[in-house]
Amino acid sequence: MAHDLASLTQALLAAAKRAGADAADALAIDGRSVSIDVRGGTLEQAERSEAVELGLRVLLGQRSATISASDIRPETMEAMATRAIAMAREAPEDPYIGLADPDALARDIQVDALELYDPAPEPSPADLEEDAKRAEAAAMAVKGITRIDAASAGYGASRIHLAATNGFSGGYSRSSRSTSLVAIAGEGTGMERDYDGDSRIFQTDLRSPEDIGTSAAERTLARLNPRRPKTGAYPVLFDERVSSSLIGHLLSAINGAAIARGGSWARDLLGKQVLPRALSLTEDPRRRRATGSRPFDAEGLPTRQRAIVEDGILTGWTLDLATARKLGLQSTANAARAIASGPNPSNWNIALSQSDRSQADLMAEMGTGLLVTSMIGATINPNTGDYSRGAAGMWIENGVPKYPVSGVTIAGSLPEMLKTLLPANDARPWLSRVVPSLLVEGLTLAGE
Repeated sequence: MAHDLASLTQALLAAAKRAGADAADALAIDGRSVSIDVRGGTLEQAERSEAVELGLRVLLGQRSATISASDIRPETMEAMATRAIAMAREAPEDPYIGLADPDALARDIQVDALELYDPAPEPSPADLEEDAKRAEAAAMAVKGITRIDAASAGYGASRIHLAATNGFSGGYSRSSRSTSLVAIAGEGTGMERDYDGDSRIFQTDLRSPEDIGTSAAERTLARLNPRRPKTGAYPVLFDERVSSSLIGHLLSAINGAAIARGGSWARDLLGKQVLPRALSLTEDPRRRRATGSRPFDAEGLPTRQRAIVEDGILTGWTLDLATARKLGLQSTANAARAIASGPNPSNWNIALSQSDRSQADLMAEMGTGLLVTSMIGATINPNTGDYSRGAAGMWIENGVPKYPVSGVTIAGSLPEMLKTLLPANDARPWLSRVVPSLLVEGLTLAGE
């Protein structure tokens, strides 16, 4: 039986007011998920979870506290409110907290247009098991694959409702279906592994298990017998699978929380060049069938499309209400929150400009260098942008892949790297970060 999330959030708000809160907001999430793991053609693990979770944030003057529970009984909600008020009384004052102005709240919320929920019937555990088995069989059919580390399929659905004492009340539903596989080739110290997977809102959009299994196997075989290149300065081509990490570092640097703390290498770059002049970085939280889409943020403000970087120029920070007030600006409607925590700035659907060149075109342009297909670890100095990461991939000579590479470290200055990006045209449009392969000139590779 489905719970009335709107009524639950209103009951939480009423309990908070009775306990003495000056203002409050409440979040309710009702979710279910199923995951299946297969190994050797037989079921290895099956999990199903269902839960209703409640989160309450109370404001007492300029003090606040957040509390959560997975019990929806009225007495539990009363206890939550009482404890939250007691916690808020002990919390330090924050002059920037507060709910949104009622005039700024999202109205006439059009959830269906975003297509965040697939109305198709929930797949049975047997359906998911069959998907995982098909992916495993396809991978094992590729000569050279020794075994499968993991073949998995899953489904999830959730309903979300947010309400606040400023009058906001709204909710929406999400669904997802996924298939993934990790393949292994070689033995002992020569063992290599790689993966592939897909996750979509609509089940009919999901790639076939055979495609995923075969792709994971081929990627794994391509990593066998790796070498380490000579230490030196080379161009580096970040494959589309990992290129979004570069944009992720930029997004972290322009997050309002980092800017408000003064702990970001981008703190003085507003209105200045951060990407090549030909590139723009946009955010569209209302893109159809995208996992990052939402009609409103975690403070009830209507989401909207915006240009974060336009023609290479940084146009603004990513802000929730508190960081916006601290910086003397307006929220960009980017507040996100979990059940047990208050709002923080976060980005939704991101897209970087693409070119008309393929990844092969960029390899030909780079001549000799490294195509990075996987990365491990990260050392990014948030104040200076100094960049260092472990990587593996394929060594390119005269524009042609020659041999696999592993155990190499890439180092450079992230602000300078971002200014030299050359994009390909291979970004997957359904991801929440639509970023193509990216070529960066003159990075230092530490190899042999």
